[in-house]
Amino acid sequence: MRVNNYLNKYILGCFCQVFFNKLYVTMILFQQFILKLTTITLDEIVQVLKNTFAMSALTLGTSWLPMLFAVFLNEIRCVKFRKFVQTVTTLPNFVSWVLVYSVAFSLFNSTGMANTLLMKLGFTTEPILFLQSTKHVWFTQWLWLTWKNLGWAAIMYIAAISGIDDELFQADGANRMQLIRHITIPSLIPTYFVLLMINIANFLNNGMEQYYVFQNAFNKQYIQVLDLYVYNTAMGSGSYSVSVAISMLKS
Repeated sequence: MRVNNYLNKYILGCFCQVFFNKLYVTMILFQQFILKLTTITLDEIVQVLKNTFAMSALTLGTSWLPMLFAVFLNEIRCVKFRKFVQTVTTLPNFVSWVLVYSVAFSLFNSTGMANTLLMKLGFTTEPILFLQSTKHVWFTQWLWLTWKNLGWAAIMYIAAISGIDDELFQADGANRMQLIRHITIPSLIPTYFVLLMINIANFLNNGMEQYYVFQNAFNKQYIQVLDLYVYNTAMGSGSYSVSVAISMLKS
């Protein structure tokens, strides 16, 4: 019994030591971050926060799209066509952002297919700089993210639909829209709210890969989110203490 008490005290002491050491390091890094605010403009930080909140808000505001897409897939009666659509929309999730940007660059650069087609049809006389444009950066990045993750995010809802009792769909006189409205969607709401809570918990974690490959000197001001800002601060300007402080405060 006495040995157990000593062991518990030792474990508690180790835990407190680790906790206060981490707190001390965090305070030191935060102090260095405050001292270096003279070299890091507040306008830049505010813009980064605006980008982060905007990207996350767009993602949360359209988090119902995978659920709607899963309902759409469930209503396709041709099994082969349904599997084909599900496969085609799920595959982009396994493609790296580097390859996605390679495709985007081939399609939308100044000599890409989109500009070549527009100039041949007479819609424009000069190439449109799609990837370098500072307009609608948040919206275009949301489109790329949705295209990549829509099919994968719908898998959870497809699994939830398969768990609905088939007897509920045997209601007399109910058409397909009524079944979707009164049976399918209400059955998916609990799954939707669970995934929504997870997304809210990761509100400040946009990831870095997508924005890193799409950033350039023209759109950097509007595409730089917190994760990318931490990377650029450390690897670009060498301010490792500042980047670590921001990263720890963010988490």
